[in-house]
Amino acid sequence: MPARVLLVDDEEQFVEILADRLRSRGFEVRTALTGEDALVKLNQEEADVVVLDIFMPGKGGIETLREIKQLSPLTEVMMLTGHATMDSAIKGLKFGAYDYLMKPTETEDLVAKIRKAYARKSEQEERIRRVEFEQSGQRRTQ
Repeated sequence: MPARVLLVDDEEQFVEILADRLRSRGFEVRTALTGEDALVKLNQEEADVVVLDIFMPGKGGIETLREIKQLSPLTEVMMLTGHATMDSAIKGLKFGAYDYLMKPTETEDLVAKIRKAYARKSEQEERIRRVEFEQSGQRRTQ
């Protein structure tokens, strides 16, 4: 199953170009232009990896990250910005971001990081399934 990616950035042309590039590499991609829209879309359909701009009008990236992690803790979030500051990087990582990338980013670098984030999410889900399976077996034997 291809990784489901949600791209969130207020620069519409950037989002569409990046979405096309990721789709051509086999990812299932949806887009959002605001943090609010991203949360609506995540409520409708889960994403494996969110690529999230930090600086957006309205609900900013850090606030959106926090809400994504509350909504879907296993979803991996990569912060993306053209205006990096050490403070925003630290906040993003503190609130559960998987990684932090500068715009413009090389497509192949982004693809590699999305694949690593997707693998990490898949591994976490598999560990949870194993624990649940083991626990259900223990309940039947008691």
